[in-house]
Amino acid sequence: MSRDDSDEAYVVGLCNEVLEETALTQHTFDWLLGDPGASGRRAKLPVDAFWPGRRMVVEYREIQHDRPVAHFDKPNRLTVSGVHRGEQRALYDARRGSQIPAHGLRLVVIRPADLDADRRGRLRRNRDTDLETVRKLLARTSDEDRVTAAFRRWLLAEEWVPVTPTDRWTDIEAVRGEERLICEAKGRTSEKGVDADIAYGQLLRRMTAQTTTTRYALVVPTSSVKAVERVPLHVRRVLRIDLYEVTDKHQVLPHLA
Repeated sequence: MSRDDSDEAYVVGLCNEVLEETALTQHTFDWLLGDPGASGRRAKLPVDAFWPGRRMVVEYREIQHDRPVAHFDKPNRLTVSGVHRGEQRALYDARRGSQIPAHGLRLVVIRPADLDADRRGRLRRNRDTDLETVRKLLARTSDEDRVTAAFRRWLLAEEWVPVTPTDRWTDIEAVRGEERLICEAKGRTSEKGVDADIAYGQLLRRMTAQTTTTRYALVVPTSSVKAVERVPLHVRRVLRIDLYEVTDKHQVLPHLA
């Protein structure tokens, strides 16, 4: 199947119809890069669709992005990242998930489960139903923005002072006296477990400070609390990761480790 006939092209076509604009497909940015190869060169990572005027990126994540598929993962062959293709795909998806919003662009991820698809993740291409779903997905404001705004208000009320993050991919960083809090925020999602795993990975990469006065936080909506709590409390205590729940009424409920 050619790219023009792929499910990805079908989904991007629906987005173009909703937005009444034609996307730049397989677009690359100078700041979105893969891992270095043997020569040290880092290839640019493409995105499925980009609308410059709307500052919006759409990624269509087929089933192999969320579960092992040997045909796509090639588990016996290592990539330049030192892991097989499936693990590299997850790394690069997480990189897109952090860097695209960090550069002021809106990222919308669409999965087969959002549309009319069979158990193998192949789209049935029920155009009218899919078009209405895409319309709702593109119109939806980011719930992560809601979660982040509510938590920032809570921090100020608790006498924390938000500061420019040491790592520019960090969602929120704040100080209070000698304490420092480094936060990763997530909004409502249909893939709660996947997003929780990605959030933990993002925090782990930011654990460069050995001082015990630096703590880390996952800030999530009520719907994602159970997914985050799959990592046992004693592990979160060792890693100094606290959980903050943002309710549907925008209240912040600390679940401190």
